[in-house]
Amino acid sequence: MAKFDRYMLSRLMVLFGFFALVLVSVYWVNQAVILFEQLVSDGHSVGIVLEFTALSLPTTIVRVLPLAAFVSALYFTQRLIGDSELTVMQATGYSPWRLARPVLAFGGLVAAMMLILAHVLVPQSLEQLRLREAEISNAASARLLREGVFLSPASDVTFYIREITEDGELRDVFLTDRRQPGREVTYTAERAFVVGDGADEANLVMLSGLAQTLELQTNRLSTTTFADLTYSVSSLIEESGLGKQKLESTPSWEILADFTGVMERTRERPAELLVALFSRVQQPLLALVGASIGFAALLTGEFSRFGVGRQMFLAVGLVVLVYFLETAVAGAAEVSMASTGLIFLPSIVGLGIAAGLLHLAARPRRPKRGAAQGQEAPA
Repeated sequence: MAKFDRYMLSRLMVLFGFFALVLVSVYWVNQAVILFEQLVSDGHSVGIVLEFTALSLPTTIVRVLPLAAFVSALYFTQRLIGDSELTVMQATGYSPWRLARPVLAFGGLVAAMMLILAHVLVPQSLEQLRLREAEISNAASARLLREGVFLSPASDVTFYIREITEDGELRDVFLTDRRQPGREVTYTAERAFVVGDGADEANLVMLSGLAQTLELQTNRLSTTTFADLTYSVSSLIEESGLGKQKLESTPSWEILADFTGVMERTRERPAELLVALFSRVQQPLLALVGASIGFAALLTGEFSRFGVGRQMFLAVGLVVLVYFLETAVAGAAEVSMASTGLIFLPSIVGLGIAAGLLHLAARPRRPKRGAAQGQEAPA
């Protein structure tokens, strides 16, 4: 590569590292705050919060890198124009297409990094996150022991605790079980304890309470007072197990090697599997699209002492258009196998826009009519 190409590529990578760090930090801290509120309120330690935020980091990075590539290319090109470096290179015979070569190489490098993340690291982190969520949700203390909140640990079951003492005693317990057809049983107790803390054996021992059984067909209500009553919560915990395999946490190699098996385990249609696989290629291409548009849009304007503000707004608008198109085709691509290729439409359109901008910038500029007449008047 020419010396100027190496200079552009090195500066782009430095700026990309800075903007990626800033944007990832902002997105990650925002997610960490939400996770902290949810997990700590459920009684989990700070270590669990840090583990969950770390496992969500690869997904955040993949979302942010295309935007960081666009901002880096936009900022660096603006600096080249402001320092007249781009004008000097154009005067030496470099065309916009030639100047775009290091930018395309930069976008390709970012896309390659994102491919590794999207196909390997993100599925692995999401799978580990899914396993940890299932492990934590299988603890009775995590699923049931929350003060002042109506919980539904299983379908047709509602559970409420007014207060939990320091000794682990539950005060004013309310439990409704509607899982039996035609019958609704409501338990209320002044005190209760959880005996056992695992998915294999966990019982709720209620003291000094009332059991109300409502026959839904006859609307007959029967009540029973009890001094103590044991209610098994193990079945509630088992219902919150791993469940079906999630498509987003399935590695790409597994989808390609066992397409039918993955379809059965995830209960997804073939078109949805292909769209998920294609999206892991489409999203890295957005880094190349963003860098290309950010560079090419700033080359289209003529010299102005007011800067390149209009061209920067044009670049931002075009990138927003590409992302809007990505959202619009996401649902249409999953309709059938024939429509799955629509997932690549945003990248194709984005690269077409960048090529059109470079073609426009490469055209020789004619002087304005008023300026030309002014030059001919003295003659």
